[in-house]
Amino acid sequence: MAHKAYSTVTSRTASDKQIELALFSEITNALKDVAAQDVPLPAVWADAIDRNLQLWHILSVDLVSPENGLDDSLRTNLLTLAEMVRRVSYQVLAGDTDISDLVEINETIMKGLSGEVGPSQMETTT
Repeated sequence: MAHKAYSTVTSRTASDKQIELALFSEITNALKDVAAQDVPLPAVWADAIDRNLQLWHILSVDLVSPENGLDDSLRTNLLTLAEMVRRVSYQVLAGDTDISDLVEINETIMKGLSGEVGPSQMETTT
C-alpha cells in the first residue's frame, strides 16, 4: 500500500524531498486521525500503523543503498530512528504505548524535509 502511494505521489510531485514530505504528511495525518478518535476502528488503526511501517521500511532500504547521498552520520541516525519506529509501532499495536510517539517522530522528519530543521538538528533529535 505504501509503495502504491509512493508511486502515485511520485507522478504528481517534482523532487525526492517533496515526495517524501507528501508521503509523511499523508501517513502522519492518518495516524493523527486515528489518535483523535476515542475508539478507532481496529482495521483503520492497524492500517495507519502498517502504512507508517511500510514507509519507514522503504526509507531504510534507501538509506542502506550505496547511491544514497546523505551524510553517513545522518544515515546512521535515520536508520536508528527507523528501528525505533518499528519497535514503537509494535508497542502501539500491543496497547503498551500511544500512537502520538509515531506522530511526533514523523513530524520531526517532516520539519527536516521542509527545511524547518537542519541536518545537524535532526541528528540531535534522533
